[in-house]
Amino acid sequence: MHLVTAPTLKRCLAVLVCVAAVTVVVAGLAVSRQRPPMPPIKAPVMFDTAEADRILAALQVFPPDNAWNQDISAMPVHPNSMKIVASIGPDRPLTYNLDMGFIIVPPNQKRVPVKLIDYPAESDPGPYPVPDNAPIENWPLTRNEDKNALPKPGQTLEQLQREGTGDRHVIVVDPVNGKLYEFWQARKTDAGWQASNNATFDLKTGALRPERWTSADAAGLPIFPAVVRYEECERGLVEHAMRFTVRKSRRAYVLPATHWASSSLDPSLPRMGERFRLRKDFDVSAFPPHVQAILKGLKKYGMFMADNGSDWYMSIAPDRRLKGLETLNRIKGSDFEVVDTGARSVEGK
Repeated sequence: MHLVTAPTLKRCLAVLVCVAAVTVVVAGLAVSRQRPPMPPIKAPVMFDTAEADRILAALQVFPPDNAWNQDISAMPVHPNSMKIVASIGPDRPLTYNLDMGFIIVPPNQKRVPVKLIDYPAESDPGPYPVPDNAPIENWPLTRNEDKNALPKPGQTLEQLQREGTGDRHVIVVDPVNGKLYEFWQARKTDAGWQASNNATFDLKTGALRPERWTSADAAGLPIFPAVVRYEECERGLVEHAMRFTVRKSRRAYVLPATHWASSSLDPSLPRMGERFRLRKDFDVSAFPPHVQAILKGLKKYGMFMADNGSDWYMSIAPDRRLKGLETLNRIKGSDFEVVDTGARSVEGK
């Protein structure tokens, strides 16, 4: 019989703890989707292409434990859920804008200055890898609540870059360097690009904006991780939180949001960053496949209230390949509930 000394026992316990930790990590990874290798990116790639699909399938957007990738299906319902849903409209349908296109750039994309007009103090410094063919919000399709911001018949992308109205978001994704660049009210001029502001996000860390800073969205949140894309709908599940707008919000935000855009203190109104999910008992089986992928994602990951706009409007990439989206209007506000994520909330005065 061998006596086990205290130091030896301590080392054994340490090994067991490490093994247990590894087991937990492995178990966590086992439920994650295995991603293929990142294909080479040698030139800017438009979002609505097969090449973009291959890149996006390989791209991990923020760490797996980031709020955007958080499974909220078992989280408790917020105690004020019914009042918040009622303030938005329980009988109003879920609808969508085909608005947030984006462009994927290679790691050596030329950086250019962008003149920041309205919020330079709350913007990240340039220059930025914005290519000449960066799509303006709503390009190339024509479904948006702001009818004046839609591409006109026969209008080219270059013309829309210069003449377009509305929010004119521009979104640039750099997968290899792990960076996301988002602009609000971007426009190309004879002197180059200009925008109201810029928000740059680290796709590898998911670091938040400084608190009280806006982004290209009023909530200070990134837009790209929330946009519904063709490749994930085709795969059968939108694997991240989505984005929607409401007409009236509260002077408050809940992390990961960092900014509010309201003067109202009404507690029945949603905060920026409020997390909603589709009720567990909602039957999705009668919906078309691409819409089922969205609805399953809304049950598992939910959607963030990200900006002021029309009620229950989701952001979906303006991709011609998406089918059956018109059936989303079968879903009503009352089919959602507000989730209590336990994240820190900041209330205005």
